[in-house]
Amino acid sequence: MTRDQLIRETTRLIDEGDRLQAAPSMGALRLWLQLSDDLLSTAWGRMDRYHLSWLMVGRPRDAIRGRPMTADEEAAYVREVAAQKTAALRMSLRAAEVDRMPFVGETPA
Repeated sequence: MTRDQLIRETTRLIDEGDRLQAAPSMGALRLWLQLSDDLLSTAWGRMDRYHLSWLMVGRPRDAIRGRPMTADEEAAYVREVAAQKTAALRMSLRAAEVDRMPFVGETPA
């Protein structure tokens, strides 16, 4: 993956994260999380599942246990997770675009 590809794909996923926050959808969230996990893993290497920046992504502050979420609770959950993951994507974009950090999956342009 070239740096330009990483920047382009990360920007696209950030835009999708912003859309998810505006119009929450559990199905779209699941797909977006998989795509963003795949991109980050390709670029930066496999993220240790216990890494501090990932511990809370996907874990609602007010966990719903023992019953299905209401529509409002599900929308709030999607917004919260999308906001957290979008923040991680923004950090990745900054690392690649502004800080010009070398990344694991980098190939010459």
